Amino acid sequence: MLIAVYSKEFKSEDLPYLEQLMEAASEHGIDLVFYAGWVEELRAYLKGNGQDTGIVIRALSAPVFSTHADLRSGRYDFLMTLGGDGTILSTLTLVRDSGIPVVGINLGRMGFLASIEKRYIARAVRQLVEGRYRLEERSLIELDGPVGLFGDFPYALNDFTMLKLATASMITVHAYLDGGFLNTYWADGLIVATPTGSTGYSLSCGGPIVFPDTGNFVVTPVAPHNLSVRPIVISDQSELRFEFAGRSREYLCTLDSRNATVDASCSLRVRKAPFSIRLLRPEGSSFPDTLRSKLIWGQDSRN
Repeated sequence: MLIAVYSKEFKSEDLPYLEQLMEAASEHGIDLVFYAGWVEELRAYLKGNGQDTGIVIRALSAPVFSTHADLRSGRYDFLMTLGGDGTILSTLTLVRDSGIPVVGINLGRMGFLASIEKRYIARAVRQLVEGRYRLEERSLIELDGPVGLFGDFPYALNDFTMLKLATASMITVHAYLDGGFLNTYWADGLIVATPTGSTGYSLSCGGPIVFPDTGNFVVTPVAPHNLSVRPIVISDQSELRFEFAGRSREYLCTLDSRNATVDASCSLRVRKAPFSIRLLRPEGSSFPDTLRSKLIWGQDSRN
């Protein structure tokens, strides 16, 4: 088995978990290939602090990968992330349409997408080897906008947002659904979330929780100035188009953690992407379990 290991940044407190991962991989005959940028940060840390162990030295000498092209060889069984949910989102530009399942080890706080807690690293590796997991297909958003707006990868796993810049006044967004007029939003912004993203920014703005396999988008306004405007759920087979109006000449758009500034004259279209991302869920875990443990869903201190 060959596993690519990715992390956005190296943190010294993560060293014990790296050692656990490498020990478990060695025990089960798994080969690890590390993200090159992370290995360079690890090397710089060890050089500056004079700390190392035999296991860490092995990490420094292991093969590395750097780009999406490196992962398209078809040799990799999984991509494992070390970090939080933001780390999983940042892997999107590496995984793309390769079909490599993503395994999230939570070294952060929330860990909603990175569902494997760090204390269970050894168990998770054993479950991978034994096939005790299931793969969840997670749909993506595709943005059609000005050429080069988000490079060659205009896709998001969580959400697409349109927001006002800094201290600007509210923005006005005219929204169209499958060519017909939907609504005009006067707000600080607008969110289009996938089912995966329904538990993120959209939820914070009053949007509903949508189960991962329901085939929907959630359209949620950010601080709307209309008491009657509420989040809506639409089919992900629909296409949304947005036009800007108002005083501002520029607006902020995001795809997950990436952002860009667009001109008010832009017309933006959002649809379901032609490919999906596969997230691994270990045996004995479910989406409702995650809701209860991470979002304290349904818990009442009176019970």
